Amino acid sequence: MCGIIGVVSATPVNQLIYDALLLLQHRGQDATGIVTEQDRKFFMHKAKGMVRDVFRTRNMRALPGSTGLGQVRYPTAGDANSEEEAQPFYVNAPFGIVLVHNGNITNAKTLRQELFNTDHRHTNTTSDTEVLLNVLAHELERKTAGQPLTTEAIFAAVRAVHRRVRGSYAVIAMIAGYGMLAFRDPHGIRPLCLSQRHADGGYMLASESVALEGTGYALARDIQPGEAIFINQQGEISQAQCADQASLHPCIFEYIYLARPDSVLDGISVYAARLNMGETLAQRVLSAVPPKDIDVVIPIPESSRPSAMQLAQLIGKPYREGFVKNRYVGRTFIMPGQSVRKKSVRQKLNAIASEFKGRNVLLVDDSIVRGTTSKEIVQMAREAGANKVYMASAAPPVRYPNVYGIDMPTTAELVAHGRSVEEIRQLIGCDALIYQDVQAMKRAVHALNPDLDGFDASCFDGQYITGDITSESIMALNEGRNPAQPEVNGE
Repeated sequence: MCGIIGVVSATPVNQLIYDALLLLQHRGQDATGIVTEQDRKFFMHKAKGMVRDVFRTRNMRALPGSTGLGQVRYPTAGDANSEEEAQPFYVNAPFGIVLVHNGNITNAKTLRQELFNTDHRHTNTTSDTEVLLNVLAHELERKTAGQPLTTEAIFAAVRAVHRRVRGSYAVIAMIAGYGMLAFRDPHGIRPLCLSQRHADGGYMLASESVALEGTGYALARDIQPGEAIFINQQGEISQAQCADQASLHPCIFEYIYLARPDSVLDGISVYAARLNMGETLAQRVLSAVPPKDIDVVIPIPESSRPSAMQLAQLIGKPYREGFVKNRYVGRTFIMPGQSVRKKSVRQKLNAIASEFKGRNVLLVDDSIVRGTTSKEIVQMAREAGANKVYMASAAPPVRYPNVYGIDMPTTAELVAHGRSVEEIRQLIGCDALIYQDVQAMKRAVHALNPDLDGFDASCFDGQYITGDITSESIMALNEGRNPAQPEVNGE
């Protein structure tokens, strides 16, 4: 999971990209980068760290130009400790291309071999983004064959990329002296949206609509699965469907946890999706725990709040804030390494004892992935004086690896893999554990946009939408995973 930005404007874009990246910081805290273009020359600064730490005044002054890209990184493949793997990535031929990417290429290992043996292109990192960039560069070179670049050649190259690349990818690229290209994988797994601000004719592309609205742009539409758009230096926009077979199956985890609640992805309000999930979860709670046994509903901040509020209203119990979050500690889910994640839980949350003492509390979380955070929070509730602690998850059990860009690729890390709900309950230490139902979750979100073809919910149902994932390919993907790996039972 990463956040990406692209801007074409008539005025300098460095500050605009910086502001937009701040709005996408929740999508990645490991590294960040910005590249701008002026007079066919790229200016880039990227490093490990958060946006506010990486960019100083001197760095911003060194990013001139009215066209640019930005990215915040959360590593799921490659080396999390290498600054060389921060995005954007650059190749000088053909034309000069810089690229940012959100997603995960599942056949990156095969493509890397093809690039070296057949395409005669060299990659210097373990990043799948560098692989994707070189595939695009090679196909652009083939389609132009030494001739001037045309929009038709660009779209033909994207068609070839779709045929070669597997996995999830939302991409924004700049071609020096020509313009900005954006495209999305044929299943639309990772989000990408477009805005045009009519006041200055500028365009912005972003992973989430909140980055558009928070910088003065308005959401025009989502890039469709398999679609490519190209904005030339005159501000003229072209679009084409470049996939042989396209279907809209966005990642449902975006609505559960990853995206900000004030974003709209593929026509669905993230906030409304979480409210709907709270409704269906309430039905599960009522069938598992008598309402008379629940005194108060308490969310585990932040993503679970809408679901918890809706649930509390439907079961007729008070909603209370029982945990205070330290906003200056990173999100534990996207911190590499179990020891760091486990240590940060109590630094990140503190219980308000008066909301727990002598009460039967129902804690609501957006999901339970590794289990360690849930176990710590249940213990915190007991230490604060709770009589009984029930736990409800707005998401179903996470039983399968995710290979499309979320940091849960090994079954050993998943507390629900190979365990019954009762076994998970005992590990977490709560008095009752209630999970969302998979089909109910899908219906709750799909109701907000019936035009969707479905969802990628592979971490819940084991159905991988790209059709190329086997146990062997998952093992191969784990070989290239970032270092610092967690122990068994995580979040």
